[in-house]
Amino acid sequence: MKKITCLLVSCLLSATYAFAQVAPAPSPAASVSQVVGTAKISVDYSRPMLRGREIFGKLIPFDKVYRTGANAATKIETSSDITVQGKTLKAGKYAIMSIPSASNWTVIFSKDLNVSEQSYSQSNDVLRVTAPAQSVPTVESFTIDFSDVKDDAATLNISWEKTKVSLTIGVDNITAMDVALTQKSNDASNAYQQAAEYMVNKGLDLNKALTLIDKSLALRENFRNNWIKAQILDKLGRPSEALGFALKAQALGDGDGIYPFFKDGIEKGITDMKAKIPAAVPVEKTPSKKKKA
Repeated sequence: MKKITCLLVSCLLSATYAFAQVAPAPSPAASVSQVVGTAKISVDYSRPMLRGREIFGKLIPFDKVYRTGANAATKIETSSDITVQGKTLKAGKYAIMSIPSASNWTVIFSKDLNVSEQSYSQSNDVLRVTAPAQSVPTVESFTIDFSDVKDDAATLNISWEKTKVSLTIGVDNITAMDVALTQKSNDASNAYQQAAEYMVNKGLDLNKALTLIDKSLALRENFRNNWIKAQILDKLGRPSEALGFALKAQALGDGDGIYPFFKDGIEKGITDMKAKIPAAVPVEKTPSKKKKA
C-alpha cells in the first residue's frame, strides 16, 4: 500500500510539473536586441496584459518603484559603453526599475539583477534618467522595443496601456574603436583598416584615419588599405600622393575575388585624381649667345 501511495504522489508531482511547463503564462517572457554602432543591446522581460484594467495610477501607483514589467526583474545588457538620455551606462548587465508619474518617468538601472519592488535599494543604482510620459493609442501588452536606429543612436521605448516612455540611446563608436584597437595585437591589420574606412566614410578626423591606415599597411598590404589611403590623401588635398596608392590598389586588386565590387570606384578615383594634378609647366630655355668669331 505504501509503494502504491508513493507511486501516486510521484505521478501527481510529475503531472503538475508537466502542466507548469505547457500552460500559457499570464505574462509571457520576451526578449529584444539591437546592434547600435559597435554595441549590442539586449533586453529580457515579461509582458503583462491589459485585460481591461486601469494600470498607471491605479494598479501601478504613481511615484512608487515599479519593476517595469512582470515576474522577474527586466534586464538589459550592453556589450560596450552607451549613453542613456546623454548619461553614460557602462558595458554590463543591469535590472531596469522605474518610478512612473503622470507627466514623466524616472528610469533606473540597478546592479541588483534580482531586484523587486520590495527589495529595491537606491544604493544599487548605477544610473537614473528621466523621460516624459507620452500619450499613445492603447497598447494591450507591455512592450519594450527599439526604434529610430542609426549607426550611433537609437530609441528604447517602454509602452503599455496609453503610455509610452522613450529613452535616447547613444554610442560613441570612435571611442569604442579606440578601446578595441588598443586591445588588438599588432597583426590586426584588418581592424585598423575598418576603423580608418569608417572615419573616411563619415568625414571624421582624416589625420587620425591616415595614422590608422598606415598601421594597417605596415602590417599587411592589400588593395583595400591602399585604396583607403588614396582616398584619405585625396581628401586632404594631396592628389599626387593619392594617385600612387590608387594605382597600387588597382595592381594589387588583380586576382582578388572582391576587387570587382570596387573596380569601377577605383578607376573613377584614378581618373579624378589625375585631373587634379596640374600639368607641368614647360621651362623656356634661354637662347644661347653665339660666340663671336
